[in-house]
Amino acid sequence: MKQLKQIKQLKRTGGFTLIELMIVVAVIGILAAVAYPSYVDYVKRANRSAAQQLMMKIASREEQFMLDARTYTTVLFSATPTVTPSIGLGATDDDFTCDAAQCANGKYTITVALVAGPPPGYTITATATGTQVSDGNLTLDNLGTKAPIAKWQK
Repeated sequence: MKQLKQIKQLKRTGGFTLIELMIVVAVIGILAAVAYPSYVDYVKRANRSAAQQLMMKIASREEQFMLDARTYTTVLFSATPTVTPSIGLGATDDDFTCDAAQCANGKYTITVALVAGPPPGYTITATATGTQVSDGNLTLDNLGTKAPIAKWQK
């Protein structure tokens, strides 16, 4: 009799029931349903922040270029940066590949357009591409005006 009781006890503690397994799967599903959208939002904000940082760097270099050349430029990166006078901003970033016309990384394409003066000006535009399209485009001009403002404040 004692052996039979021990065998039943071993069978009872030997594993999980189907109900217990289903409860664990349901809890994991609920956690994933809450966490994944939050993660996607975080990735979009991180990509936006990287684009904004490069745009601010370009704006700073535009102002330096204006002091030297008395004009703004649309040349973001020049293959010959040692030419005097300089013919570009030398804009580079680890996450972006820059050429004379644009800087791009698969999430944003950043370009500069000149605004006819007087006084002269420029507008830096980051056009969202790929999975970032739903986040929208960003702009920054020579007066420091940022649009859309809600995307710059987060």
